[in-house]
Amino acid sequence: MAIIKVNPTTSGRRGMSFTDYSVLTRKKPEKSLTRILKKNSGRDITGQISVRHQGGGSKRMYRIITSLSANLGKKAKVESLEYDPNRSAFITLISYEDGVKAYILAWEGIKVGDTVTSAEKAEVNLGNRMRLKNIPAGTGIFDIEIQPGQGGKLVKSAGGQGFIVAKDSPHIHLKMASGEVRRINENCFASIGQVSNNTNSFVKIGKAGRNRWKGIRPSVRGKVMDPSSHPHGGGEGNNPIGLKYPKTPWGKIAIGGKTRKKKKYSDKMIIKRRK
Repeated sequence: MAIIKVNPTTSGRRGMSFTDYSVLTRKKPEKSLTRILKKNSGRDITGQISVRHQGGGSKRMYRIITSLSANLGKKAKVESLEYDPNRSAFITLISYEDGVKAYILAWEGIKVGDTVTSAEKAEVNLGNRMRLKNIPAGTGIFDIEIQPGQGGKLVKSAGGQGFIVAKDSPHIHLKMASGEVRRINENCFASIGQVSNNTNSFVKIGKAGRNRWKGIRPSVRGKVMDPSSHPHGGGEGNNPIGLKYPKTPWGKIAIGGKTRKKKKYSDKMIIKRRK
């Protein structure tokens, strides 16, 4: 995937870059596979802001994404490669032998006309989906289940890829991009390959307005607030925060603090923590 750089005609466009969407083969989504996506602008059920800095943005339709493993044993043909405004990766429209259409995550190297399938044990080809126990060690995989039948939960963002490093029945050892190595049930399904749009992390936003289109509102530094609004606030002029470490407005560690529950049920499955 390529990155398109633009001429610096304004200060906002200096350094700005875009993903090359010329590889996409269809502009409008399949109508039967879309739903209205209502915005909540970071508000909870009571109308209070529970997630800050959200609101506005372009209207979006939600694309219903399923998995190949929902139709075991059926072959599917790749009809188109499409953009999805709700995720960093591209998606692909497939049609099964019986004419049913569905959206699934697209992978690097996808081509219109390719045939993919999902089975207990299938050929190790890009896009095919099978149980982890039947995938050779060292193979790159994505859209990985955590519990059998639950649907893909891990490695779904643009450019993501995990690797099977060992097999220790009834588990396999999965290494993820973060460096974490964890055990996963060998009966879980995963797809072969790497998630599409692997250059997404190199795109430079360039200007504030582009973030507003995405529904991201401005954030204000704590040190320019009043002391009543933020622990960093107050003082005359440009002062340091006056603390050993940065805090959130609610007094919790802002940088480097661990947020994972100390007694999370899946801790026993982690062999090596992420870097």
